[in-house]
Amino acid sequence: MNVLVILSIALALAMDAFAVSVGISLRPEKVGPKRAIRLSVSFGFFQFMMPILGWFVGTKILSLIQAFDHWVAFGLLFLIGCRMIFLSFRSQSAPQAGRHDPTRGWSLLLLSVATSLDAFAVGLSFAAIGIEILYPSVLIGVVAFLMTLIGTKLGPLLGRIVGRKAELLGGLILVLIGIKILIDHL
Repeated sequence: MNVLVILSIALALAMDAFAVSVGISLRPEKVGPKRAIRLSVSFGFFQFMMPILGWFVGTKILSLIQAFDHWVAFGLLFLIGCRMIFLSFRSQSAPQAGRHDPTRGWSLLLLSVATSLDAFAVGLSFAAIGIEILYPSVLIGVVAFLMTLIGTKLGPLLGRIVGRKAELLGGLILVLIGIKILIDHL
């Protein structure tokens, strides 16, 4: 497979990770270098691993997974987005130290899985047409890492423009990404 085709696929797959990273970095808490790297590494790693897993699962399972992968991605993004929306309405005087950090724990895992389900499907399709998976997976992972890092840098700029409602906007972005995934698959 041509490098430009693989790069195009990698960029398309990285768009969800990019949008989610922008949404997360819109929050009032600063997404410093540690959080940005943690998010980028996690998204990049999952984008790298999911095509490999999909490739190993093979074509026999493809029809079963395609039936519900979009619902899983929608559900995860919807729940995390709604949580961010809910938190945006908390009093501005509430202490910020106890706020939820989406770059840690279960939230990070769920976001990483939700943004990489399409990469799993790409791995399945590569297996179906007999394409080796290691090189495309590395490229997909690296592109997702870079796009996530770029997203975390653009988010604060947008946050300054949007102001106090940045977390609300970030949550809405996650919900809209989930809805877009549903619409694309229905």
